[in-house]
Amino acid sequence: MAENIDANPQDNEMQLVLQKVYLKDASFEAPNAPGIFQDMGGTEEQPQVSLNVGHTATRLDETTREVVLSLTLTCELGEHTAYLAEVHQAGIFGIAGFGPEEEDGIIGSYCPTVLFPYARQVISSLVMDGGFPPFLLQPINFDALYAEQKRQQASGENSTPTLNS
Repeated sequence: MAENIDANPQDNEMQLVLQKVYLKDASFEAPNAPGIFQDMGGTEEQPQVSLNVGHTATRLDETTREVVLSLTLTCELGEHTAYLAEVHQAGIFGIAGFGPEEEDGIIGSYCPTVLFPYARQVISSLVMDGGFPPFLLQPINFDALYAEQKRQQASGENSTPTLNS
């Protein structure tokens, strides 16, 4: 059951409530299957994996936000894409009594941190169900990503975080 947030918290009482977590969208592609399975077994070349991370926030009402964490995992073997897994993990958060800067930090760091374990599980399942070896995403420091995003905004840069392994 969703917990309600008082739209007018008394004395600027700070409230932060996770109301719902859900999978908004997921996709998996293995564009070079079945040949890629033979390529993976017959080569010593290591697959190159990259992860694009992003998030969006939508105001649902005065105190409620939908935050969507987007993860796109791409695995390349040589010049061929082995697989591409994309997940949009969403949550509904009640946020009240915070200043704009604090709320921005909650949406940019706390909310993605809460959603990440769910998205990581979906990615792992998609990769395994696609016939590939298990892949477990390493933890992500969303506090550091948020700080870097704020630094880039202050200096006029614009980029989407990408993690490579």
